[in-house]
Amino acid sequence: MTGRRPRIFVTRRLPETVEARMATLFDASFNASDSPLSADQLVAALEGHEVLVSSITDRIDADLLGRLPAGVRLIAQFGNGVDNIDVEAAYRAGLTVTNTPSVLTEDTADMAVMLMLALPRRLVEGAGVLLGDEAWPGWAPTWMLGRRLRGKSLGIVGLGRIGTAVAARARAFGLSIHYFARDRRPPALEEMLEATWWPDLDAMLGAVDIVSLHTPHTRDTYHILSGERLARMRKDAYVVNVSRPELIDEKALVAEIRSGHLSGAALDVVEHRHGINPDLLSLARENRVILTAHMASATLEARVEMGETVIVNIRTFMDGHQPPHRVLPDGRR
Repeated sequence: MTGRRPRIFVTRRLPETVEARMATLFDASFNASDSPLSADQLVAALEGHEVLVSSITDRIDADLLGRLPAGVRLIAQFGNGVDNIDVEAAYRAGLTVTNTPSVLTEDTADMAVMLMLALPRRLVEGAGVLLGDEAWPGWAPTWMLGRRLRGKSLGIVGLGRIGTAVAARARAFGLSIHYFARDRRPPALEEMLEATWWPDLDAMLGAVDIVSLHTPHTRDTYHILSGERLARMRKDAYVVNVSRPELIDEKALVAEIRSGHLSGAALDVVEHRHGINPDLLSLARENRVILTAHMASATLEARVEMGETVIVNIRTFMDGHQPPHRVLPDGRR
């Protein structure tokens, strides 16, 4: 890259090593408050900049895109998901959008399996006993009984990079692997994972003990676990979600757990635009649901790799080439 350094604005604080590298390569400005910016604040901050380094906490809708300074050419998302960006509107406006896929695979898969282990074994509940106000009465043969993982069946919705990594880990714990995807995976992958493809999601849901979601949020996957589908699930089954909150009808999930049909859920992502569902919080306090605070990719290694991917996308774009992780609207190539 030659000549003037590109001017970039970064909406959230990143690991020090990433910020230092960005400051070396670019004319970089950072949001010192590290708090989500309003649309007006974002527009003002982008004056004189060419690149917006966004995160999932930035709501970049069609209205905001229409107000961006004319010099902004690239939205380089720090993250895999782009649910916060109106990608179609950005495309129509001539803006390029990129993201940071792949680098989150291993950490997200680890988190999914951790939740899979913690949920039936009542790990969070058991750990909390020692920290409570009442003294632990000690071990007893029938105390804190959970459910064994080995021998159970896991149904994965979306066998992409992360779903495949989850399946590989789950096999080590003795789970049988089942998956639903629009397209069947190659025989070699199915053989390696000993995985069974289900062309019908409803049929798979009724046949497995644990359902783990690993599909992006699109028009087609919104509430893919609807109330009707949750009701089809096997009695005493569990739900795990480290992907997107929009994939589950939370109200229906609460109802199925409350009724005793489902044994519980472990959710790293929840709908919280208007505050976390109080019924979900109540179930978590009753130790029937595990809630974690969007931690699936929260490792230093992942965050640094995400930053490096953002840098590669910016440099490639500013050098006049197609960035390696460009995001296009559905149906565009």
